[in-house]
Amino acid sequence: MKAIVCRAFAPVDQLRCEEMPVAAPGAGEVRVAVKAAGVNFPDSLKAEGLHQIKPPLPWIPGSESAGVVTGTGPGTSRFRVGDRVMGVSKVDGGGFAEQIVLPEERLFALPPSMSFEEAAATPVVYGTSLYALKQRAHIQPGESLLVLGAAGGVGLATVQLGKALGARVIAAASTDEKRALALRHGADHAVDYTLPNWREEVKALTGGKGVDVVYDPVGGDAFDEAVRAIGWMGRYLVIGFTAGRIPTLKVNMPLVKGYDVLGVRYDVWRDGWWPEAQANLEQILAWYPEGKVRPLVSARYPLDSAVEALRYITSRQVTGKVVLQMA
Repeated sequence: MKAIVCRAFAPVDQLRCEEMPVAAPGAGEVRVAVKAAGVNFPDSLKAEGLHQIKPPLPWIPGSESAGVVTGTGPGTSRFRVGDRVMGVSKVDGGGFAEQIVLPEERLFALPPSMSFEEAAATPVVYGTSLYALKQRAHIQPGESLLVLGAAGGVGLATVQLGKALGARVIAAASTDEKRALALRHGADHAVDYTLPNWREEVKALTGGKGVDVVYDPVGGDAFDEAVRAIGWMGRYLVIGFTAGRIPTLKVNMPLVKGYDVLGVRYDVWRDGWWPEAQANLEQILAWYPEGKVRPLVSARYPLDSAVEALRYITSRQVTGKVVLQMA
């Protein structure tokens, strides 16, 4: 099979498309012919050795995939050859390949109308966002939610999931096009977070009290304003730092407003508390036929163009999700 292989921690240009052996499924495992794989910012960080987790080499990137079952190992019962499935890898990845072998419990049956590309665009961004909103922020119907970077992969997922959970969603994005996209995906309001003092618009939209929950995958200058837009007893969700600068916080600010700053480390929680993570992903897939979850795939690349896809991800110009398609 063809696969994208990382043999040394270095810039993504060193990744190569190579022929690799096809593994046979062992006890409790299922082999899947991959039709699409999601591309995520951490794939690049791991390949470069800049992520907290350094996978053993050689390593095949890709933590989310979708395809067709081609083989089952002893002790499996949920899937048969030919079934359409979504796969969620552990830290060992493996999705950037024509075949992948996963434990049966890490696979999910696809809704009939869901495409392979949409399925491959689902586990990381929607899994992260539902964990953040449900398990970390405990968001409640009627609460306000400010989403930074609202047109990106996790941003759009959070807009949709916030609405599914009954929140009033304020999308923050840098261009008219991105704000319009967030509104089309369900946001109630959209603000330009490149303007000076944009927090005042957020406060006005909440009647002066500030937002209940902030979802921040951006960091940088956006953080500096957003922490001043949060209300009493609010929750600030730290997802990542796509802006590049890791901001700092004067801790008198959460003291004065009584708000919580919550780290969201989805991959560790997902693998350590898999039954809960599994239930979250099942809920996300159940929302798809209802129209509450609508993954946006904005760019598709063939497998042998994975380096180009990763470069696009790291350009920070992406709206929605990027996927690899297998021939």
